[in-house]
Amino acid sequence: MTEPRFDEVQCLSPSGLHTMRWTEWGAADNPRVLLCIHALTRVSRDFDRLAREMAPHYRVVCPDVVGRGRSDWLRDPMAYGLPQYVADMVTLLARLRARTLHLVGTSMGGLIGMSLAGLEGAPVERLVINDVGPRLNAEALARIGSYLGQPLRFADLAEV
Repeated sequence: MTEPRFDEVQCLSPSGLHTMRWTEWGAADNPRVLLCIHALTRVSRDFDRLAREMAPHYRVVCPDVVGRGRSDWLRDPMAYGLPQYVADMVTLLARLRARTLHLVGTSMGGLIGMSLAGLEGAPVERLVINDVGPRLNAEALARIGSYLGQPLRFADLAEV
């Protein structure tokens, strides 16, 4: 069974540097890179099963988008958004020296993937997105906003 590796890269935001961390499977020298980007309230490890299956064919890289998982939080809470997330992915791709890139994005990760693929000169050859579209309706945004950032409280470990 393939075991993951962990790495990190420093990225720049208007308020300074932050660290983005990622989980990686497969041969580190494989020129075929599969980048898997998680949803808004999720983390890189959501892709463990897919990554293990794809590791014989790709260098699979699953970042924790800034503010999630093992990555740093931004100093300015207003900086969270697609421009920052895409800039961080560009920094990651430069670190990986990815020339051939296939990308899987779930929800927010799909939006990041579409934005990245739309950049002139982007190395994205294939893009698979799920649970996302080019726009979100107001009802969906309201539903997400109703629980996002709310403290989670559980009576006991069994309820978790």
